[in-house]
Amino acid sequence: MSVQTSDRTDRDKTEAAPADFAARLLGWYDRSARVLPWRVPPGSDAVPDPYRVWLAEVMLQQTTVAAVAGYFERFTTRWPTVADLAAAADADVMAAWAGLGYYARARNLLACARAVVAEHGGQFPDSEADLRALPGIGDYTAASVAAIAFGRRAVVIDANIERVITRHRLIETPLPAAKRAIRTALEPLVPADRPGDFAQALMDLGAGICTPRGPACAICPLMADCRARGRADIERLPVKPAKKAKPQRHGIAWWIEDKGRIWLVRRPGKGMLGGMRALPGGEWSAIPPAESGVAEVDHGFTHFDLRLTLMPGEAALAAGEGEWWPLSALDEAGLPTLYRKLVDQMREKDG
Repeated sequence: MSVQTSDRTDRDKTEAAPADFAARLLGWYDRSARVLPWRVPPGSDAVPDPYRVWLAEVMLQQTTVAAVAGYFERFTTRWPTVADLAAAADADVMAAWAGLGYYARARNLLACARAVVAEHGGQFPDSEADLRALPGIGDYTAASVAAIAFGRRAVVIDANIERVITRHRLIETPLPAAKRAIRTALEPLVPADRPGDFAQALMDLGAGICTPRGPACAICPLMADCRARGRADIERLPVKPAKKAKPQRHGIAWWIEDKGRIWLVRRPGKGMLGGMRALPGGEWSAIPPAESGVAEVDHGFTHFDLRLTLMPGEAALAAGEGEWWPLSALDEAGLPTLYRKLVDQMREKDG
């Protein structure tokens, strides 16, 4: 993939030597690093805990730092080591994960923790290749854990880093095709010393300065040789592919209440929201229900949008595998966000 420039000003900007790039970035990071519960701050003598680094990286996938912080604290308080997590019941972990979304991550989390204990004596391997061999760990997580937890020189690329490098080098190839050019541009910049801090510094820069809208270029430590600086169209970088319309699906959930309890089932282990407690209901399809319900919620998944309609049901419908759950303790059931939205609507109706 080519790195394109479009005017004389861009062409005339000289590229910094890799060491200078890293020095400016790390100097800024030493002064401005975010304080995060899973992070060892720059200059600290503390050694990063691979378990905490890995847990945070899995939680942060497609989720914001603000949303993750509370979950991370609760997880590490309840399961302070990878061995503790490996020994946890599936249902407990899935319930604790409820609200973070993308529930396959929680199933992979358990599978990975158990593999680390069973195959590596409870110690995370320290190379990208061995980390990638663990369940649920892809290229990004392997590189991130190797760099941050073990100080390995690795090319870490998340959405924030993509934006920084795409703008700095003026890579105008649309994503995802641009990923190769981004990696090619970033690889020589990664220092052998402090690669973990380097990766976290780029993440912080993208989160706080090189933001999607209104980037604060005037205070960016990389502004001197940024090819996109001063361009009116800087916010379009990285170039995103045109969004495709997602198919619409419909479903029904039943509200079966009896004696201050609600009937809950557990969704199949594989598939959407696998293994999670839920309100009972049928398959989701393209056909909307024939009748209106007592509540309705729209929810977006990665590959489709869902409209779920809540129908009142009699206690006689509480058949098969399931459990009666006290309405007063419904917040402790670990329902996914989709079902919690319906519960909240029912609470509003009940006043």
